Amino acid sequence: MKLDKFTVGRRYGKALFEATEEKGMLPETYQELRSLRKIFLEVPDLGNILTDARLEPNEKDEIFQVIFPHFSPLVENFLQVVYDYHRMDDLVLMIDEFEKRYDAHRGILYGTVKSVVPLNESQLKALEEKAGQVFGAENVNLTNQIDERIVGGVVVEAGDLIIDGSILKQLENLRKTLLK
Repeated sequence: MKLDKFTVGRRYGKALFEATEEKGMLPETYQELRSLRKIFLEVPDLGNILTDARLEPNEKDEIFQVIFPHFSPLVENFLQVVYDYHRMDDLVLMIDEFEKRYDAHRGILYGTVKSVVPLNESQLKALEEKAGQVFGAENVNLTNQIDERIVGGVVVEAGDLIIDGSILKQLENLRKTLLK
């Protein structure tokens, strides 16, 4: 059974996070992965090139050796496993998962707040503080998105967590209650 890219990214990212946490190397690995992501953003097809079956293995090996020899042994080993299993095209998703877990480990939660009108800075800060209390995070960073479908109020989403304080949701709940 072939796994989808997001499942692969979650599994590998989680495994790297756990191995790094066990060795007490989270900040160092995080910085290395940020520089690695930068390489993949500068050369967007790099993952596909290193995974492409049409290239000869020695050609891919040469590219791999030139780009990846300057990381810590833990990250180099991780990269070698990803390369050996032909998953280099999923590497950015793995880094994203590691980063998500690293932020959660540090008590940082990223999310969005949907509203009908743009929120000002003080409203956004107040929502971040409230979301931090509700979600149990030290720091919450929310990005405001405009969504006219919610009619009014706000919907806060961070990870798998949702606070739906929209008028649309309240109207749906009222309709369900009335239909009972």
